[in-house]
Amino acid sequence: MSKTTIDAAGPAALTLLLGLWGIRRENSMWRDEAATWQVAHRTVPEIWHLLDRIDVVHGLYYLFMHGVFALFGDSLLALRLPSVLAMAGATALVTLLGARLADRCTGLAAGLAFALLPAVQQYAQEGRPYSLVAACVALACWLLAAAVDSPDAGHWVAYSMAVLTGALLNWFSLLVLFAHAVTLALARPPRATVLRWAVASSAAVIGTVPLVMASKAQSGQVAWIPPITRSTLLGLLLTLLAGALCAWLARPKGDHRTPRGARLPLTVVALPLLALPPLLLLAVSLAHPVYLTRYVLFSHLGLALLIGAACRALALRLRTPPRRLIVVVMALAFLGLLPVELSLRSAAGRVDDVLSTAENVAAVREAGDVVLYIPAARRDTALVSPAEFTGIRDLALVRGPLQSGTLNGVEGTPEQIADAMLAVHRIVVVSDESAPSAITERDQAKQRVLQAHFVRRSETDERGRRVTVYERRQSRRDEPGPPDVRPSLPGRGAPALRGPSS
Repeated sequence: MSKTTIDAAGPAALTLLLGLWGIRRENSMWRDEAATWQVAHRTVPEIWHLLDRIDVVHGLYYLFMHGVFALFGDSLLALRLPSVLAMAGATALVTLLGARLADRCTGLAAGLAFALLPAVQQYAQEGRPYSLVAACVALACWLLAAAVDSPDAGHWVAYSMAVLTGALLNWFSLLVLFAHAVTLALARPPRATVLRWAVASSAAVIGTVPLVMASKAQSGQVAWIPPITRSTLLGLLLTLLAGALCAWLARPKGDHRTPRGARLPLTVVALPLLALPPLLLLAVSLAHPVYLTRYVLFSHLGLALLIGAACRALALRLRTPPRRLIVVVMALAFLGLLPVELSLRSAAGRVDDVLSTAENVAAVREAGDVVLYIPAARRDTALVSPAEFTGIRDLALVRGPLQSGTLNGVEGTPEQIADAMLAVHRIVVVSDESAPSAITERDQAKQRVLQAHFVRRSETDERGRRVTVYERRQSRRDEPGPPDVRPSLPGRGAPALRGPSS
């Protein structure tokens, strides 16, 4: 085993330990993970039925997690452990890449920095595909550097497969090809190398085209993504400034050269990787909002490489043993980030928790109660914890998720929902804690009937979701409004439901 491989084991082990630390997150599961949980429990034909209508962009990941649950059972550990292992692999690869592009100390610092980045720790503990995408991109970057250093057809084939696999997990990872194109343009390798890269990357893109076309037909699934905000711009700007500062600190000196035989300087690889994917996605979002940090999580690989190079350069300037300085800097970073690290491992570290909501429903329900979800996507609470909802009728549902090939099932028309509500005495409503205004006609009908004909008896806000018990008004004392504002809306087909964020 080479010394570089031994070096990579340290940061990978740190990532693994950080990923296992508090992996259950106080026994919580947020809405995106709930989508993974319920889809992974379906049969393969049922998953294909779903992908024909929604979430095809995550199809490979759902099939993978279906296999994980089949082999190891379903638990929060099984849900998140693949992400932890993938992020540990990405950490090892960024360590090896830093060593190839610069030296072992740079690689070690880059790996440790990557392990400590808050975004890396967050998505290492989520049952979603973004850690796996980061691992694929890290492998592609390492293979690019290896192929440029020593032309080998096997490297290019493996590079194409790594890019393709990452794209099949989330095709926004194809943005890494723009970064690699700029890297090659700046490094000016032989023309034959550029042609081989063009062939390998084109093969990956062609392999992804069917997924891209299918997902564009389901573009309504990401309609919930908000336009770019100032906070988003500020966060991205600070990240890019941090990377630029590290690149400036790591600028070459007389005693700091690219390793013998290496054709790609570290900054030429790292800066485009850090900047281009998020900036390109940001540019697209100006017309069609699709920017989410997790879609370009892999760009943090570039930031880690630049931090590693800056640490190495700082050690040279201070004439300090590099490894000693790296250990001190990373220890201080860990302590400084400790409040963030603790927050990420708590239930409050995510927008909501479907498991505690199910417990709250079980605590307030009574015999004969029915349940209503506002919006319909909050039905994931029952789909993840069906035992807590045994015997309680879903008032609005007309076709279940399995039969309809959807994440949350199909609800009746607004008029049907209103009639069903007026025929019951008590309703348990599951909604968001922030209680946003209703968007669909169905949700508007639910709220109008509740306001006109029901009285709120109890309300529980916990971990991002609200459980409210309503009872039918029995007397004029409880009736402040008109006696009947039941919506009389024309029947409509079920609109596309907004599922959990992708």
